[in-house]
Amino acid sequence: MTAALHAESLYRFFRAGDEETLALRGVSLEVHPGQFVALVGPSGSGKSTLMSCLAGIDEPDGGTVRITDHRMSHQSEPVRAELRARRIGLLFQSANLIGHLSVRDNVRLAQRLARRRDRPDVPELLTSLGIAARSGAYPGQLSGGETARAGLAVALANRPAVLLADEPTGELDEGTEQHVLQLFSALAATGVAILVASHSPAVAAAADRIITITDGALT
Repeated sequence: MTAALHAESLYRFFRAGDEETLALRGVSLEVHPGQFVALVGPSGSGKSTLMSCLAGIDEPDGGTVRITDHRMSHQSEPVRAELRARRIGLLFQSANLIGHLSVRDNVRLAQRLARRRDRPDVPELLTSLGIAARSGAYPGQLSGGETARAGLAVALANRPAVLLADEPTGELDEGTEQHVLQLFSALAATGVAILVASHSPAVAAAADRIITITDGALT
């Protein structure tokens, strides 16, 4: 089976004056359709840098990233943006919601950017995530759990092959976190490849596989 997400020998350097930090040290990984994988490691280990490179938000200094066998890395920003819009769902702790748009309009905007004909029906998507009753609300009016579900709706607006989530449950209470993890597991069962970077033991316990990163390298 072809991996939905494939990264090979990723390196990332950051320079500040004469100081150089090697944030990623030859990271290689694969996530296949239907897998729910947890990326764990201490703060500063490179989790967020890796997630940004996988999503095409940041460019690795070496190595390649492929999404459903389409090359993401070392492409122009318009090419990366289109591939991201069509193939990847993004969910971060800071959420992916635009404050002046309702939940419903946030999802619709994500669909317009993806320009896919097989996009899910917005009311059905919101209903499946338990957020339909708040479809007309703005992000500032949502509770923590509602924000997480609304953010997930935006991430799923384009029927992504890959879902990348960076600390998506970091600000949630235990009960809401468990509900979100159940949604991830149900999503993986439909064939989506899921990679979640998190410090949470609950995320690691719910995942099918755990990848550990320390000092920019997988261990």
